[in-house]
Amino acid sequence: MAERTEVVFVDGVRTPFGRAGEKGMYWNTRADDLVVKAITGLMERNPSVPGERIDDVAIAATTQAGDQGLTLGRTAALLAGLPVSVPGFAIDRMCAGAMTSVTTMGAAIGFGAYDLAIAGGVEHMGRHPMGAGVDPNPRFLSERLVSEDALNMGATAERIHDRFPEYTKDRSDRYALRSQQKVAAAYEAGKIQPDLVSVATRSAAGWGLATRDEAPRPETTLDGLAGLKTPFRPHGRITAGNASGLNDGATACLLASGATAKELGLSVKMKLVSFAFAGVEPEVMGLGPVPSTEKALRKAGLSITDIGLFELNEAFAVQVISFLDHFGIDDEDPRVNEYGGAIAIGHPLASSGVRLMNQLASQFAEHPEVRYGLTAMCIGLGQGGTVIWENPHFNKKAAKR
Repeated sequence: MAERTEVVFVDGVRTPFGRAGEKGMYWNTRADDLVVKAITGLMERNPSVPGERIDDVAIAATTQAGDQGLTLGRTAALLAGLPVSVPGFAIDRMCAGAMTSVTTMGAAIGFGAYDLAIAGGVEHMGRHPMGAGVDPNPRFLSERLVSEDALNMGATAERIHDRFPEYTKDRSDRYALRSQQKVAAAYEAGKIQPDLVSVATRSAAGWGLATRDEAPRPETTLDGLAGLKTPFRPHGRITAGNASGLNDGATACLLASGATAKELGLSVKMKLVSFAFAGVEPEVMGLGPVPSTEKALRKAGLSITDIGLFELNEAFAVQVISFLDHFGIDDEDPRVNEYGGAIAIGHPLASSGVRLMNQLASQFAEHPEVRYGLTAMCIGLGQGGTVIWENPHFNKKAAKR
């Protein structure tokens, strides 16, 4: 059996994330145009990559209809001006779409079939609300395979609160407040802007330019969070303040074999170590990243203590708390979501996986004492996904300090 090829994350970009709906900045922007913008921005940042050398383009979307349909990877590649010889395809694993694009392309490179690939995702939740147009098989309910509200993500998050009474609403609100504060501080320090590709927008007021995320609320307070409605059940614990919102946005990244990166003189921001996906009861889908992380660690021969940085998708604060509790990590551990997360930035479903990777890559450059980091997320219908990465800037002397 030949040794597997080294897989590296060269670069990643994203559009600013907008609020979904008529008042959001992308209401008049097509979904495919968002992902095209991400791909063109990525290629412009890496001019030494010949377009014809891209082996494949994998783009994810959760609702594959309208301007998010038509084999997105291929249509986006053509619209982005890549040569007609570059193929592409679409992926759907709900929230982990872009993450699955990356692991699928990474696996192809690791197998030796590809040298260079583009992976990403897009979600325009304003044009395509989650679950729009789907027709779940009646057997799910008639055979009681899942509960009636298993597709309602807010209801599944409430169930985690039910199952673990120590995960109080106050604890979720405190976590959510810190996410807002961390995102505001990261913007202030210029940490998030380097990954953003500006997008022209159109509204009744005329043309504009999206240069930063629309959703963060830096003015958030604990008192304000405490008073929010609980839309998923009366006297519940999930609110708009301790969950990610409905958002529009796109991401794209460039993956390569180690040898190809060297040949083309490309920077290496991260090295792929292992990945895993796992299933859990759909009714508590937020617990998914626990088994997927255990699986990915096992495949890598690592333990949770080897991980120095965590980028966890904040679908709901309680979902992140359940992960931290399982692994014995404090809610305020500085290794977790250093720049804040989806509660503030937003979660345009299938695009979010690459946002996590972009942020981890930036943190790796700042933390030579850290050798391994991971990106993880919960996934609708009861799944979790985890990717473990190695820091190319790792320095043993820094680690000892």
